[in-house]
Amino acid sequence: MRIEEPPTATIALDAREALRLLTSTRREQAPVLHLEGATMVRLPQAAYDLLLEALSQMANGNAVTLVALNAELTTYQAAELLNVSRPTLIRLLDAGQIPFRWVGTHRRIRSADVLAYRRSTDPDRDAALAELTQQAQALGLGY
Repeated sequence: MRIEEPPTATIALDAREALRLLTSTRREQAPVLHLEGATMVRLPQAAYDLLLEALSQMANGNAVTLVALNAELTTYQAAELLNVSRPTLIRLLDAGQIPFRWVGTHRRIRSADVLAYRRSTDPDRDAALAELTQQAQALGLGY
């Protein structure tokens, strides 16, 4: 599932209120939603946690994407998920850093492989960001 644009101010406000209501009560058992018509739906804890995370992101004005781990992505989708250009992604694929398969003349990449690559590069990215922040502070740039 994909929401292409960040939520509107109204949607962000609704998400913030839903998040507040869902987290305001202490739960001792699995979460249960009460729907109109007195229908009760028991949610698995993982689904409830995912719902809270999605609402939190929407409340902060962020778009949310839900991707199945076994889904195959196009190069455009994978590049977007990594927040890199498509040519950069192609270089990563050709260098063997992310597995892919050919479907005719098109590359397909498992979302699980894209996320694994992102997790593996997070420490390097965090270290580079910390170094840049330290340099900016040393130069008095106000970061």
